[in-house]
Amino acid sequence: MVKKYEEINELYKSKNYTKSLENALKLFEEIENTNENKRVKFLIASVIGNIFKETNNHDKSLKFYLKSYNLYENNLINVESGLNSINDLYIEYVNLLLRLGSSYQVLKNNDSAIYYYNKIENIQSLNNRIESIKALTYSNLSGIYLRDSLYERAKIYALKAVEIRKLNKNKISEAASLSNLASISLKQNKFEEAKEIYSKALNLIENDTTSLAVKYKESLYYNLAWTLFLLKDYMAYDFQEKSYLIKDNLRDQEMRRIVEDVYANYQVELVKNQVALKKAEERKTNYYLGALMLLILVVFGVIIYNYKLRQKNLKLNFEQNELAQQSQIERLKSETQIRILNATLDGKESERKEIAETLHDSVSTLLSSASLHLQASKNKFNGSTPLEIEKSQTIITEASQKIRDLSHTLVSSVLLKFGLKYSINEMGQKYSNSQIEIETSTKNINRYHQNFEIKVNNIIQEFVNNILKHSKATYALVQVEEKNKQLFIHIEDNGCGFDKDGVVKKDGLGINQIEARIQMMKGTFQIDSIKNQGTKIRICLPIIEKEEAILL
Repeated sequence: MVKKYEEINELYKSKNYTKSLENALKLFEEIENTNENKRVKFLIASVIGNIFKETNNHDKSLKFYLKSYNLYENNLINVESGLNSINDLYIEYVNLLLRLGSSYQVLKNNDSAIYYYNKIENIQSLNNRIESIKALTYSNLSGIYLRDSLYERAKIYALKAVEIRKLNKNKISEAASLSNLASISLKQNKFEEAKEIYSKALNLIENDTTSLAVKYKESLYYNLAWTLFLLKDYMAYDFQEKSYLIKDNLRDQEMRRIVEDVYANYQVELVKNQVALKKAEERKTNYYLGALMLLILVVFGVIIYNYKLRQKNLKLNFEQNELAQQSQIERLKSETQIRILNATLDGKESERKEIAETLHDSVSTLLSSASLHLQASKNKFNGSTPLEIEKSQTIITEASQKIRDLSHTLVSSVLLKFGLKYSINEMGQKYSNSQIEIETSTKNINRYHQNFEIKVNNIIQEFVNNILKHSKATYALVQVEEKNKQLFIHIEDNGCGFDKDGVVKKDGLGINQIEARIQMMKGTFQIDSIKNQGTKIRICLPIIEKEEAILL
């Protein structure tokens, strides 16, 4: 039994999940109802839970983790020959408590997660492996309390995690824990404190070029850039560019690895397919004539049967087919119009995004570099600077500003970098003036899939443009709130109102396009407008969001 377990564990470590799961379930079924091999049952149940976790089947993963936990709690620690020492088994038990807590955390059952995390916290041990598990536990507890806005408790556990990482002299893990601590300060609007902690984390791994350290640096640069942006520090963009450069490099490495894996798998599959093709050709030669004759007889019989049947029902089928075709044509026309319209909008959004990113990331960078070179040239003159250099630098500065403005007009850089919440608030501030006040309100707005954010921003932008152009309003309100995995958008103004049917027929305000867009996003759309009494617009869209990362 011990040997079988070790073989299964090796398959799991080599990421052969299908084979390891098949063998593990078979072994567990053999020994589940026996009073022997208790330690093997404990370990094999834990491995099965690990395999289900790796395949994102968290419900089944939790089921087997609980089986393993119950086996250990029921006086499992009876030394049996051929397995690891009791200390190693105890460490595996502590690891199991961490997996139980993280599984409940993934399933949003935070009370149960905290229960198992507290068990780990109460363990008294100076063992470095157990201390590392405690550090991960404290980080996860900090994440739970941070999500519940219990900032002081979150900070306590984050500091505990940092202290353990520092004692273990693991700079990468210490940097990760410091990043969590800085995020708490950021949530409390303690921007200077967050800046100091992010910088400290970066200093720890600044010269580390390992893949894990590079990955953490990318995240730390981005978070520091955001903190500096909130502090209105111009260096925010320098750190943000560092983050983007690292992200692009990581993406290139990942693509090369994927291509190499795909090519290797292609070579293996090619050999298999050639062997299978040869065997198939041999079988086809043996059965070809018989299958062909049978096919001819079947086809001939079907033709005769269908001919007689069609003669009897020709008129009825003709009428039914005509009606069905007409209905289908109408449906296809409607669907085609909607798809063409949305494809056009998607194409425009994609082109605008690509042009904006190219202008900002490439052309703007080149102009900035040219300006720096001119400045360096100016510094080399002892006396006055030639007028041509001064004019050139002025022209480059003006061109750079115009490119930034054009990039922002195509796709909001605030939207791409910091999300929907800040883009909407910026929209209200940008368009408010002495003629009209545009108030914005955002509640529980997070970062979502980028294409989803762009589409939502464009829908809101279209309605705001219509208010500015046609409503003659002096006040407008834009409210956006996330609730129950849905985004609720409410837009209203105190303007002159309009005849909805008349506008839809004219297609003058783009309402048809917006309605088609919302329909493709599986949302709902309602307009209430009365002449000289303003307009109210309600939109509900299902959210497309990123998966939350859990430390394990």
